[in-house]
Amino acid sequence: MDYRKDGARHIYERNSHRIYKGQLPPLMHAVGVLQVEVDNRGQVRNVSWMRAPSHVPDVMREIERTVRAAAPFPAPVRMGGVTYTDVWLWDKSGNFQLDTLTEGQRSK
Repeated sequence: MDYRKDGARHIYERNSHRIYKGQLPPLMHAVGVLQVEVDNRGQVRNVSWMRAPSHVPDVMREIERTVRAAAPFPAPVRMGGVTYTDVWLWDKSGNFQLDTLTEGQRSK
């Protein structure tokens, strides 16, 4: 089972009004790689940056808040918890896509 897709779909469902529609522009406001640890009940146990968009700390805080606010995630009961990673593609409008479900980027 690919929990990354489950996690991405869950975040999209909870934030449908904030998902960037269509292909993203060639230059992103922020790109970050976030690892999310989910316990067997779907609660977020921890979030940690593997590649932080540290030039925009407000975006980092908003991504972390968005992930925590989306709990509970689908419960990975059989696995007893899961840690997954996704790439956040953040537009200057404040809308985003996750690499797992992205519609791609326009060329220049």
